[in-house]
Amino acid sequence: MNESHISMKEALLFTQRIGQLSKALWKAIEKDWQNWIKPYDLNINEHHILWIAYQLNGASISDVANFGVMHVSTAFNFSKKLEERGLLQFSKKENDKRNTYICLTEQGKDIFVKTMESYNPSNSTALSAALPIKDLYGKFPELMEMVTIVKQIYGENFMDIFEKSFTNLDEILEEENGHLRQKEPVFAK
Repeated sequence: MNESHISMKEALLFTQRIGQLSKALWKAIEKDWQNWIKPYDLNINEHHILWIAYQLNGASISDVANFGVMHVSTAFNFSKKLEERGLLQFSKKENDKRNTYICLTEQGKDIFVKTMESYNPSNSTALSAALPIKDLYGKFPELMEMVTIVKQIYGENFMDIFEKSFTNLDEILEEENGHLRQKEPVFAK
């Protein structure tokens, strides 16, 4: 890291500005997320783990911790609670006994998809706040500066999985009459 070309004051102002903005935005998003998943008796960590397990299909606890931006013990403990509810299964791989892997059960897949289908955009503070920008420019903010900062902190692999998770959701969900639902499988019966 080369900080020699910025002043101490500039560095302080940037880090505090991004910290305060991130905290304020997270507070609004956290409240909305909790309200969204409350009917499913899930907390944010549990829902995030279901999301990651759905996307990675056989993720290690380390993967969950990395992509969920949580401590390994947090990922394990909340995964354990999901296992007790019958939403996840734990396993070890024959060639990798050191790592614990998780996979969604059918019940886990069902509850995850139901949470996606129950999403209500009118309950999103961040979305509501971004709508004037979409109305003005015809698209939502792309947040490229934020993506670049996160990529520098967490790496290319993190961003690849981040982007893949949204591509996967786009492929499994469809909108019908203003509601989301899981697409019907295209394979022959």
